[in-house]
Parts: sequence; structure tokens; C-alpha cells
Amino acid sequence: MLTLHGRRIAILERRHGQELATLVSRLGGVPITAPAINEVACHDDFNTFFDGLAERRFSIAIFLSGAGLAGLLAEAERRGRLTEAVGALRQLTIVARGAKPIAALKRYGLKAQTTTARPHTTAELMDALSSVDLRDRGVVLVHYGERNFTIADDLRRRGARLKQICPYEWMLPDDLGPITGVIRALVAHRLDAVLFTNQVQCRHLFQVAADMNQAGGLAFSLNQQVVVGAVGPVCARALKKVGVIPDVVPRAPDMVSLVKAVAAYFESHTVPEPCSPASTLVR
Repeated sequence: MLTLHGRRIAILERRHGQELATLVSRLGGVPITAPAINEVACHDDFNTFFDGLAERRFSIAIFLSGAGLAGLLAEAERRGRLTEAVGALRQLTIVARGAKPIAALKRYGLKAQTTTARPHTTAELMDALSSVDLRDRGVVLVHYGERNFTIADDLRRRGARLKQICPYEWMLPDDLGPITGVIRALVAHRLDAVLFTNQVQCRHLFQVAADMNQAGGLAFSLNQQVVVGAVGPVCARALKKVGVIPDVVPRAPDMVSLVKAVAAYFESHTVPEPCSPASTLVR
């Protein structure tokens, strides 16, 4: 049976941080939680979007994340337009990138007609849409915490009449104490592993480390002393951009697979004994 043997695992996830911490604990690890992202609601042009839905200006809706869909429909409910919006979405061809938007759609009685293959990145989405005629069709693209310009540019190039909406943005947390504490612990090798479940976590971690004059030390520690797990290829690419090669990228891009793959890495590689207790963290 896989076990983490008391190893101290840094978790940068915010929305599903407790779920990920529970997975680590169940395998005998010690989760150290330091959310690297704060999701801030955007003041986007929601009325134009909801009016466009009601007036049938769109024939395709593309959802890149479950949180984007949930945020959008929460805004519709706040404006008293939820029933109208869900009814209008039922008339569209819905495209979902991955399991999370599919699950969010299901909660509202909606279903995606087009889905993506693993690992559910931009490339798989564009491949899923490759046979769809987009010329002169109204397409709404619902972004996640940042705008995906690659997808938007491709849709425009193919002749879509594109409407974009971004329900929330990824920002740094207001309280940077947990992140700075984890950076100090990583540089001092007081953590055994760190889990990246979003590419922005990587960017934010190194942004804060640079402000602390610790970016070089952080990169060295992640490459030489700490086991680095990336949930999928997008996270892995973000790490490589800052000079870090992840040790673990599971075949299935989900949190359960990530934690199990990290535990399997410890079991199959010669690594030092678990680090000192969490009380040594400096905040």
C-alpha cells in the first residue's frame, strides 16, 4: 500500500485545498497548506452576455472551467436571470474542456455536446473543435482566471463572431504569510514535496520569491532537494519556464492521481528521511 510516511507536503491549491490536504493525510503525509491564488470576481460586461443569450446571438458556448461556469450562473442568479440563462444555454451547442465544467453543467441540468480528450489542455480543445464550422457563427467563450488568447485568436481566425467573458481573475492572496513561509521552508529544505495543481501557482510562487530575493534559492531547492509534483502538462510547462523540472506528472491530470504518483515516487526512489516537523516553518 502506498504511503507518504509522514512526509511534509506543501499544497498551493485554494479552491480544493482541503480536499487535497485530506488526500495527503490519508496516505500518511503531513499537508502544509499555503494557497497561492485568490479568485476575485470580475466586473465584466455581463448584461451584454445575458442579453445575447436571450436574443439567440450565440450558437456555441465554450466553457474552459467549472468555476467559470459556476461564477457566470451565480451572477445570472444575482441578477434574477438564472432561469432565462439556463434555458438559453439548453438551445446552444455546449463545449466543455474537461471533467470540471461537465460536472458544473450537470448541476444545472445541462450537457456538453462536445468534450475534450485527456489531458484537457488548449490543444485538445482546439482539436475537438477542428471539425466544427465556426464561420459567421456566434460563439461565446467563458474564460477561467485569465484569458486564453490562444483559443480566442484561433476562433476569430476561423471566422467566429466571438464574445468573451471572464467571471473571475486569479490574483495573489491578500495574506502572503503562508506563501512566504513555504518559500523559506522550501529553500531551507524543511519540506519534502510541493504539489502544483495550476500553472498560476507556479508563477505566483516565483513572483513572491523574487520579491523576497529567494527566486534562485527556490529554483535550486525544487530541482535538487524537494520532490515536485505537477498535476498535468500545463503545470509542467509553467515550471520548466522558470527552470524547474518536475519529478512527477501523473498520467491522469487529477488530484488523486497526483498524490498517489508522488507517494509512488518516494517509494521507488532513494530520497532523504522525512523533514523536520511543521512547527519549524517560519512565517
